[in-house]
Amino acid sequence: MTINPNAKMEETQNGTEVYSIDPLIVKSHYEIDYIHSYAQDSEFFRALGKKKIMGSKCKKCGYTYATPRSHCMMCGAETEWYQLPNTGKVHTFTTCYFGSEEFLKETPFNLIMVEFENVDSLFMARLIGADLDDLYIGMPVTAKFRRNQKFSPTDVYFVPVAQPDKKKRR
Repeated sequence: MTINPNAKMEETQNGTEVYSIDPLIVKSHYEIDYIHSYAQDSEFFRALGKKKIMGSKCKKCGYTYATPRSHCMMCGAETEWYQLPNTGKVHTFTTCYFGSEEFLKETPFNLIMVEFENVDSLFMARLIGADLDDLYIGMPVTAKFRRNQKFSPTDVYFVPVAQPDKKKRR
């Protein structure tokens, strides 16, 4: 074993950007590759590549989930995969003026909760192709899928369904 009481950490010429002294606020860059398993949700992401949205349905009580889960939140029984329709309607919406680093360049963007016929819960996704002034509760929407799949929840998004001669409701 070598003991060196004069050992020093390596110094670099890179400094730290300071934004504020009190309180001290500094800029730090962080980057990491992350290996992630989708485990029981793998079928959901594989199905997006086939232009399908998969939810789950309780084997015991029949409750249907737009966001898949392995067990029913109502009765605790196991669920099975259930294909959702690719069309639905806007249940509610919000406009995001800030997003994570990945989405910051795309702000503002609209997020919607999609209501599917015969499905008991809602599905959150982006809405493309409608300005905030055009959005309304009950607006019919249809799913679209990325051509180049990223195996991400953003592989599916929704667009308004063209409705000639129909006035929007507020």
